Amino acid sequence: MATGVYYSDACLLHDTGDHPESRARLQAVMARLRAADLPGVAFLDAPAADLSLVRTVHSPSYLDRVVRKARQGGGTLDAGDTVVSAGSLEAALHAVGAAVEAAEAVAEGRLGNAFVAVRPPGHHATPSEGMGFCIFNNLAIAARNLLDRGLASRIAVVDFDVHHGNGTQDIFYGDPSVLFFSTHQMPLFPGSGRYSETGRGRGEGYNVNVPLPPGVGDDGYLYVLDQVVGPLLRRYRPDMLLVSAGYDPHWMDPLASMAVTVPGFRQMATRIKDLAAVLCGGKMAWVLEGGYDLRALAAAVEATVRVLAGSDLEVEDPHGVPSGGGGIGLVEGVVSDVRRLHGL
Repeated sequence: MATGVYYSDACLLHDTGDHPESRARLQAVMARLRAADLPGVAFLDAPAADLSLVRTVHSPSYLDRVVRKARQGGGTLDAGDTVVSAGSLEAALHAVGAAVEAAEAVAEGRLGNAFVAVRPPGHHATPSEGMGFCIFNNLAIAARNLLDRGLASRIAVVDFDVHHGNGTQDIFYGDPSVLFFSTHQMPLFPGSGRYSETGRGRGEGYNVNVPLPPGVGDDGYLYVLDQVVGPLLRRYRPDMLLVSAGYDPHWMDPLASMAVTVPGFRQMATRIKDLAAVLCGGKMAWVLEGGYDLRALAAAVEATVRVLAGSDLEVEDPHGVPSGGGGIGLVEGVVSDVRRLHGL
C-alpha cells in the first residue's frame, strides 16, 4: 500500500510575519518532496476539520478565543510566540483535518502509512491554551478521533521534537488508552517533561519522558529508541502509532542544540517503522511539528518519507556533519533512571 503525504495550500494562510515558524518551512518541504522521485508515495489534499472535532480535545472557551481572534484580523495567544492571523483558523482546521484523515486512512487500511506536512504545528497546544507556535493539537485530535470511532483502542505517541510535547501530555495524562513518549532537550521551552512526570490516576505509568542534555547527537537519540522506546512499545503493544515529528534536533537548527543529522533522522525513522511493523502491522501516521532550518528540515522530511515508502536511498545532510557530539555517554544516566522508573 502507498505512503500518503497530506498537505494543503490553506496551511500557508497562517501568516506569522518575521517568525521562525513561517510558511517558508512548508514551502521548502513540499518543493523538495515534489522534486524528488518518490515511488510508492501518494500526494493527498488535506481536508478541513469540522470545529466539532477540535472540541473533542480543546475547551469551548479556548476555541471561541481562537475563532474570535482570527475573525478580528489576528493577535497572539501567549507572550507573542504564537501568532493568529486572519487566515490562521482555516490553516489550523486543515492541519487538524490532515492529521485526522491520515490516521483514519492508515487505521482503515487505505494507506500503508502517512506523513502529514502541515502547519501550524500542534504538540504544545493544551486543552485550554495555545503556545509554542501551536494553535490546535493536530495529533491529539487525530488520536481522540481514532479512539472515539473505535478504529484503535491502544495508541502510542512518539514525540522526538526538541521541545517537550506538553500539550499532548496534558491531554492524555490520565488516559491509559494513549501511551505518550517524549524525548527532548532539557532545559528548554516549555520547561516540562521531567522523567518523574509519569501520568495520573488510570494513566499512571503511561506517560514517559526522556529529557536530554544538549549535544547528544545521532547516537544518543538512537540509544534512547533502543533502550526505552523499543521495550516500552513492545510491552504496551499499540494497535496504532502516531509520531510527533519535530526536526529541530538537527545540529543546525537555530532554536536548539542537539546535534542530530539528516542520516540520523533516517535511522530514527527506520527504528520506529520496524517497531510499527512488528507491533501494529506497520500502522503509523507522522505529523510534522518543529524544524526551523529550512534546508535541514526539507532534507529530513524527504529522508523520513523515503523510509516510510520503503526506499533504501539515503539522503545526505545539506550542512554536512557536525564536529564532536556527546553520544551515548551523555544519555546513559537518564536512560537508566527512566528504565528503572518504568520497569523496563
